[in-house]
Amino acid sequence: MNQILQKIFIECNRAINTGELITKVSSTDKEFSFQNWFQKKLQALNLNFDTPSRNAYPDFRLVDYPLGFEVKGLAFPGREANYDCNSQVPSGIHNGRTIYYVFGRYPAQTKEKSYPVYDLVICHGDFLNADHDYIHKNKNLKGFGSYGDIMIRDRKMYVAPTPFALVNGAERQVTLIVPGEWKSNNAMVCSVGSFVRKESDTLIRGYSFDMASNTITATYIKNPNAGKIHSFQAYRTSCSQGNTVSLR
Repeated sequence: MNQILQKIFIECNRAINTGELITKVSSTDKEFSFQNWFQKKLQALNLNFDTPSRNAYPDFRLVDYPLGFEVKGLAFPGREANYDCNSQVPSGIHNGRTIYYVFGRYPAQTKEKSYPVYDLVICHGDFLNADHDYIHKNKNLKGFGSYGDIMIRDRKMYVAPTPFALVNGAERQVTLIVPGEWKSNNAMVCSVGSFVRKESDTLIRGYSFDMASNTITATYIKNPNAGKIHSFQAYRTSCSQGNTVSLR
């Protein structure tokens, strides 16, 4: 899988350096234009993938390799420190696939139909969240309202930090962030930094919402992996220039 991941990374780097532009799907589109740009990179490498759909996760699921890619476009300047996960907590494993997240920044204020990718980070899902056990489910509660016939739907949404908020040195670069034990077997892909993330002391076990006061209260448990270190490395292509990548 390392070889395929590196080919995808190198292809994205080549496309940005040679000025392959995003083509806007519509004037109101906020997600599919960059997704289409990434899809063309997979097609350029003749990789087979399941057809993306709005409710599927991740966006691209390779057929011949247990790899998946979730694609997030970020308008810049604008919201880039975090993103909405659309009811799916980020994770490095999903249904037996290793999941990578693709974050690309592009100009926010442009009237052009086509525009460049400023920079891009492909990161292993464990860099955003190392928990593989949590399973997201939406639940509902009946009996609300004066007649007791209104249903409350608990539809959880998640907001996670982006790599641009987590690391220094990703701006105006094309960067790959992988687990610390990952090894490059391609001379074109070179290490440009290593860092760790440490698990928190506590975990949110649940929450309650008071509908009279409109307050939300969390309940916590001790993290059985409190203090556990997760190591990561950052890579760029050998032809790239830029600062070392480090954790903010």
